[in-house]
Amino acid sequence: MNKLRAYELQDGGMDTVEANRTLGFDADSRDYSFSAALLKALGVKKVRLLSNNPDKVEQLERAGIRVVERVPCQPRVSRVSARYLRTKRDKMGHLLAGL
Repeated sequence: MNKLRAYELQDGGMDTVEANRTLGFDADSRDYSFSAALLKALGVKKVRLLSNNPDKVEQLERAGIRVVERVPCQPRVSRVSARYLRTKRDKMGHLLAGL
């Protein structure tokens, strides 16, 4: 339900970060501790991470997984997704070029 509430706020003009914060949530509340634990269980100590998200890097490194390189993903940008992606880049530090 909260995701739908966030979408409703975005339809009213807020960006994704503003909508989540208005609802009392972090801009991005995802937790990568399970991913880090799985990597450790597999004996992985370092990774090249295919992600635009700097929070993933920070969480994995705090958990003891060394990120030796972050490789950005370049999604297709449409009229609908451009604002969302700019918000991710400008407010959350995602690696997104050409917006």
